[in-house]
Amino acid sequence: MNRLVSRRLIAVTMIGSALALSLTGCSDEGDPYDFNSAGSGGNPVQHAAVSGDGVSRMPMGPRADFSVFRTLDDGTKVAQTTVTGSKSGFTGKVWVWAPKQYFDPQYANSGFPVLIALPGSYGFDSNYWTKPTNPFLDTVARMSDEGTSLPFVVVMPVLNPEKRYYDGSDIPGQPKMGTWMTEDVPDFVRANFRTFNSRDGWAFMGSSSGGFVALKSVLQHPDRFKAVISSGPDIVPDSPMWKGHPREKLANNPRKLAGDLIKKPGTPDVYVAFQVGSKETLQPRVNRFIREYGKGPVKTRLEVVPDGVHNPATYVRGMESGSLSWISSHLKAPVPTP
Repeated sequence: MNRLVSRRLIAVTMIGSALALSLTGCSDEGDPYDFNSAGSGGNPVQHAAVSGDGVSRMPMGPRADFSVFRTLDDGTKVAQTTVTGSKSGFTGKVWVWAPKQYFDPQYANSGFPVLIALPGSYGFDSNYWTKPTNPFLDTVARMSDEGTSLPFVVVMPVLNPEKRYYDGSDIPGQPKMGTWMTEDVPDFVRANFRTFNSRDGWAFMGSSSGGFVALKSVLQHPDRFKAVISSGPDIVPDSPMWKGHPREKLANNPRKLAGDLIKKPGTPDVYVAFQVGSKETLQPRVNRFIREYGKGPVKTRLEVVPDGVHNPATYVRGMESGSLSWISSHLKAPVPTP
């Protein structure tokens, strides 16, 4: 069930679905929101305790308190909450968007694929993929309706504490941002959303500094995450806070991580979609990484966006051109109730 042809069937069935989603624009901004009640008349959706397909995981809590951040043109909501990671100890904002398909009764007992989307720059105290000026979520919504992308639950956490770079890593003596990103955020998602038990339903996306963290996280934890879109990324860790910790810095270097995966027998395949704008100067570094490490279990793809520069608009165009479809083809789609 992980072929895009089956996803087109999902999209077709969704066209005629009457979903009770609010179409009141931004008038409900700040109001409480429950992803498991939306579209059900305000009543909690009843899930099977154990999914019938054997691969889905139902949300068992603790339930987060969400509030509406904004409403997309199709009526779906971006909602925000604050999460305190039980493993990292870090407290930060997280925004989530769920597609129309998530609220369709025929998928009430199915998991959905998760895409953790990371911004560039400091990524604090906001995440620019949430913004109405950014077409990313509208693009995912449209492509999932067309069947050219999976209907991802998109999770958009803050990237760093304050305005300092942590490379999405557990730098000694600093907040454990690697644990936050790869353990606490996924734990929060599993507690609140229908997901898949295996890595086949988990992916990252990020640009610039977020592209580095997304790339590193998948290469570091191929047992948890299967695919990544890494746009205009840094290729090596460069936080000034690594000073005095060369061994730990090396352990978070994507080149070292990819090299280790290639050498390790039985490593599961990971799918890395790189994106660069044609006018970016970092393309040679990405090409070198692909040439040296795009082999064995590390499956790579490069999308060069014509006339593209180092910004989110360029990378959304790249996702439309093929990157989002490519990672979707390697991940699991929601399964309707027979």
